[in-house]
Amino acid sequence: MRTGRLAGLLARLARIWRLGIKELYSLRSDPVLAGLILYTFTVAVYTVSAGARFEVENAAVAVVDEDHSALSRRLRDALLPPFFKPAVLIGADGIDAAMDAGRFVFVVEIPPKFEHDLIAGRDPEIQLDIDATAMSQAGNGAAYIQNILQQEVAAALAATSAAMSAATSAATAAAPVNVVIRPKFNPNLTSAWFTAVMQVINNVTMLAVILSGAALIREREHGTIEHLLVMPVTPIEIMLAKIWANGLVIVVAATLSLVVVVERLLGVPVQGSVPLFVASMLVYQFSVTALGILVATVSTSMAQFGLVVMPILIVMNLLSGSTTPMESMPVWLQNVMQLSPSTHFVALSQAVLYRGAGLSVIWPNLLALAAIGAAFFGLAALRFRKALQAAG
Repeated sequence: MRTGRLAGLLARLARIWRLGIKELYSLRSDPVLAGLILYTFTVAVYTVSAGARFEVENAAVAVVDEDHSALSRRLRDALLPPFFKPAVLIGADGIDAAMDAGRFVFVVEIPPKFEHDLIAGRDPEIQLDIDATAMSQAGNGAAYIQNILQQEVAAALAATSAAMSAATSAATAAAPVNVVIRPKFNPNLTSAWFTAVMQVINNVTMLAVILSGAALIREREHGTIEHLLVMPVTPIEIMLAKIWANGLVIVVAATLSLVVVVERLLGVPVQGSVPLFVASMLVYQFSVTALGILVATVSTSMAQFGLVVMPILIVMNLLSGSTTPMESMPVWLQNVMQLSPSTHFVALSQAVLYRGAGLSVIWPNLLALAAIGAAFFGLAALRFRKALQAAG
């Protein structure tokens, strides 16, 4: 009895293996999908990581100098590259028109008698106008400019007479705590270190769903689904073949992208274990490829599949924590996104690749991925079996 069961299991594995090889041949004969995989894990990762930056770089800034003092000129000259372009002097009446036209992201307004009032201890104010449509530059740039102006004013006051020293002491007393910031894992706060890895993860999600779903739709549109019906294979075997074949292609491509593009070309250090990340990605592939097959079973054509899968991918990528922190979302949305496999994969990928976490840290995420994948696979198998019975 045991020998018969073992022989049956080996026969099923052999059929799954051969069906998977057929999927790999089909993928090789499709230059569009092959080109998409190559582009997604090379050019797309590099260009997005190198081009999409959250740091302030070459921001356009203007200065309205109504004081015309040595201090106001010093403040203007302190706004230097690479954070800012050379400051442009404009009049107060030209602020609205210049910002409406998008010429400047920041406008620094230095009021009349600024240096005189500062020496007299009257606490004058500098107004900073910001074009907040450029969100990342607006938030970070405002902090940069504030720090630059405070440092220059403090340096100017420190270089004055004994009377100015008293004013400096008073100003220092207003902020008795010196906050020392030491960023971990990304000491220079370089956005490319975060963007590059997250881009690889998002592309894994996108291609896993698209390739597995497209493989099933392709069988239906090419008429080869009828060939499968007359073969001694089960729906489960067909699904598993598509999952392992398409998943293997994506895992290999993503691993090469992480090692060659992210680490070598972009110079992003990977803190943790790449083999552990690859093993986790295999579990994740089971979840998302099953999801792709599930979506394909409710789609009647490739065009419909594309329309259905687009909002799913957008939600999975944008709300998984790869773009914005989960903690910044409403609590109800955080709870809903726990049903998405991408949420758990992003969390464990950040833990492994950024912080060097081990299996003892990420096992709850792996367990959640396996459970979600089993649910998707069960639903997809049920739908696929019904579709084959209807076709037969």
